[in-house]
This record gives sequence, C-alpha cells and structure tokens, in this order.
Amino acid sequence: MIEGGTELPAVSPRACAMPPGLAIRYDRPADDIADSITGYHVYSAQGSAERVDWFLPGTANIRIALDAGVIAVTIRRRTYSPIPAVTLFGPTSQAMRAVTHGGTMIGIGVSALGWSRLFAKSASTYRDRIVPLAEAADAELADALFAALSATDRDHQVKAALDAFFRARLGPYHADAPLIRRLMGMIVDEPADPLAGIAAELNLPAHTLRRLSTRHFGFPPKLLLLRARFLRSLTRLLAAGEPLDYSKIAPSYFDASHFLRDARAFLGTTPKRFVAQPTIFLQASLRAREAVLGAPTQALHAIAPATLDAEHPAP
Repeated sequence: MIEGGTELPAVSPRACAMPPGLAIRYDRPADDIADSITGYHVYSAQGSAERVDWFLPGTANIRIALDAGVIAVTIRRRTYSPIPAVTLFGPTSQAMRAVTHGGTMIGIGVSALGWSRLFAKSASTYRDRIVPLAEAADAELADALFAALSATDRDHQVKAALDAFFRARLGPYHADAPLIRRLMGMIVDEPADPLAGIAAELNLPAHTLRRLSTRHFGFPPKLLLLRARFLRSLTRLLAAGEPLDYSKIAPSYFDASHFLRDARAFLGTTPKRFVAQPTIFLQASLRAREAVLGAPTQALHAIAPATLDAEHPAP
C-alpha cells in the first residue's frame, strides 16, 4: 500500500505518493488472466470523514468495499446511494463523482475479453450503471469474492487472492474472442482512419462491428474511439500540470475548441474546471497505474499478445 511515500517494487515513491491517511496500491494480474482482468487497485482512507473524489470514464470494473461507510456515486444525472459492498460498475461514458466515508475499496478491471468470459448479458445493459455484482453474475460469485478479499490484509495479499479467484472463475473464451482482442488493440492504438479503417481491417460490415462492440465493450465503436482519443489527450495534459497546454492534445483534433466539446461530453465540464474538483485519488491513480500497468487509465489499457485457448486461437 502506498502511504506517505512508501514504495512499491520498481515504482518510484512520487508515482504513488498520497497525503497522510490516504493510500493507494496497484497490482498486475497473473499473465495467464491479464488479457481478461486488466489490473487490481486498492484505495484506502482512514477515518469516517466525508470525501469527494472524481474519476474518469472507462471500461467495466468490479469493486468491493471493506469496512467502509456509505458510498454514493453519481454518473451523469443518476446517483447510486448507498452502493452495495460488491458492485459492478459498467462501462462509462462520463466522469464519476464519488462521495465516501472512509474504508477500503478494492477494484478489478475487466476488459472486453473478460466481460465475455464473466457475464452472459451484453455490456450495453450495464453501461453508465452501477449494480450489485449478483445482479449481473450470481450471488455465489459475489459472496465468494467478498469472502476471499475479507480474508486478506487489504494490501500485499490482494493480488494472490484475486489471481486465484479469477483463474478458477473465468469462463471459456467467447467465439468472438479473436475479433474482440483485435478491436481492443485498435481502440488504444490511435488509428489514423478510425471507424472505416477498423471495419475494413476486421473485414466486418458496419452493423456487425457495431453489434460486436456494444455486446462486449458496452458502446458503439465510434464512442469508444472518441473516448480513447479524449482520455489520451486529457491524461497528457494532466501529466504536464498546470497551466494546461493544449498543444499536447491528439493531432486528430481540429483545434482546442474541438477538444473542449469532447470534454463537455466525457467530463460534463471543461478540463480546467474538472481539475479544480477534488481529484487526489484520480491524480495518484493516473501515475500509479501507468507505473505498474503501463497506461494511466483503464480505457487506454493495451493487452499483451497472448495465446487464446485451443478452441479460439489468437489471430
């Protein structure tokens, strides 16, 4: 756990430094499940004082609250309060506002491949929504996950517990797995000819590509590409610090006003106003996640090439 400058292996203290009473930790899943489970994070706040934090839109997460007070999360115009102890955060298209009262939150990033192996319903069913994990999966899985994490130290033992849990629980690869894998890569690779190029490279009609994307990623491919471009640009701005330097935005933006229109869509405000909000955990997570997992945010996470199962080999 990173608390007041303590260091994770091979990660600089600055990457994860937190004020007193707050702590953050990121861990990389085992290689054999890393295409489906993108990362583990542990956020912790001592005491029961109310905190407000903002987080960026991204792909699906499972989150487990331990010894925590009431948690309320707002996505767009809907507030979920109190969220249950074991929740599914579906894929999101706008920043989230979280109000917490201390405790520990453990998160598990779920890629589109992971979604297809864990959940029977379309990811679009849960986009911009928070539901009990038992609603999307089953009560036994949710109860077992809570029990497995409750038995850990909320720190170094979390990774081993989650690796074992998901290694045993991930289902077989979906028939669409090779296409899902390729689409995941294309979204984060900053394509020059986004939508038309993706459909042509995957050799799919536009309506089939859209169905594949909404089923496993939660959103149509155009929104996924726009979200990735925006977050790629925003995280560069945040890493550079203030004043915000709009020369760092993606070259596919016509100008700063074009970027600001996307900011309205994905943040609900301007980047300048967004960073003026409470973002201590967000800023630390951007640094820590990039240091440990290679990308500052889950929506930009690139999976390493890996062999799929024998029934659905990697293309």
